Amino acid sequence: MKQPDSLNRPTRRTLLRSGLAAGALLASPLGALAAAPLGFDRWRDGFRATAMAKGISEATWNRVMGHVEPDMSVFNQIGNQPEFSEEIWQYVNRRVSDWRIIAGKEALRKHEALFARIEKDYGVERGTLLALWGVESAFGDPLVQQNHMRPVFPSLAALAWNAPRRKAYWKSELINALRIVERGWSTPEEMRGSWAGAMGHTQWMPEVWLNVGIDYDHDGRVSPFGKPDDALGSTARYLVDRGKYHRGEHWGYEVRAPGSASSGNRSYAAWASAGVSRADGQPFLQPNASAKLWIPVQGGPAFLLGPNFYSVRSYNPSMNYALAICHLGDRILGAPPFLQPFPGSERALTLAEVQEMQVRLTRAGFDTGGTDGRVGNDTMKAVRDYQVRMGLEPADGYGGLKVLARLRQGG
Repeated sequence: MKQPDSLNRPTRRTLLRSGLAAGALLASPLGALAAAPLGFDRWRDGFRATAMAKGISEATWNRVMGHVEPDMSVFNQIGNQPEFSEEIWQYVNRRVSDWRIIAGKEALRKHEALFARIEKDYGVERGTLLALWGVESAFGDPLVQQNHMRPVFPSLAALAWNAPRRKAYWKSELINALRIVERGWSTPEEMRGSWAGAMGHTQWMPEVWLNVGIDYDHDGRVSPFGKPDDALGSTARYLVDRGKYHRGEHWGYEVRAPGSASSGNRSYAAWASAGVSRADGQPFLQPNASAKLWIPVQGGPAFLLGPNFYSVRSYNPSMNYALAICHLGDRILGAPPFLQPFPGSERALTLAEVQEMQVRLTRAGFDTGGTDGRVGNDTMKAVRDYQVRMGLEPADGYGGLKVLARLRQGG
């Protein structure tokens, strides 16, 4: 449901206004944003005819776009993708965190019936959906929506008007967002999301909302907000329809592979005959299903990846993202960490260690935005600022064992 990584929103978002303020910003010129650059008003006036031709009523246009100003900060976000600026083990550790594993188990307990229904209807494993939900919105935490999302119409208007590339795409998504309001499925005030316009529990783009979203809770509208039923049911449908998810198959396995193992797509049985075995020693559950061998880093863990791994990758076209989602789903359901570590990696901090790091950083004058054990944008910035002050290289914002050890030294 995402943009390609070069256009996707960053994993952690800039702190934004409350929902009440969002409504005011949409209703009047955005005082907190830069004034509209020369040319936007003329573009908006011209785009009105396009919207009318696409079936947007004058009432909806005036309500949404009549006074909107472009959110110019979106242009600083384009290309700021953590998938391409972190070591793979850091990327996975940040997302497969103790907090997400614990919260994921609680989310499953609370919504057991919903996940059972989705598995029956679509065949998508609950672990995969739990992990997507946890990474995309911290399991629907309202504080994520309130503090880290922005009104989507100023963002989409800016991109449709003056994105450096793919303007046609952004114009289409702005029209799609207007259609959502036109249908009465949502309001401009409710439609808060990432800088690229992804919204709700599992971060839907407007096109997905319109064309893949389903009214899974039967309340008369399709919505990624509020109850998670529509978001999770629709995400399962997305994985099946657009990701070609295979019912009843696991995404893949960590494996032990001899140096002579070749690439290519073959059955698990054929891989076993070639000397590839599951790292945990268990048999492959579906020997006739197909998989590809992937070794992300020489000397690190190796994986056999089935079609459902690539189904997850269709949601966000990053191998690192898909691996983090699939592994987090396994961990929530009780699986251990990878048995073979990545070269040069650290184990992930426990929840208590993350909280300790946050407390120590806060005492040292670095604002982590809280000490609840969740590593968000504020904590990452605090770590990076601490690394810079202490001369720790690389100053990458990764809060791991080395940073915690230095903090314990009182440095």
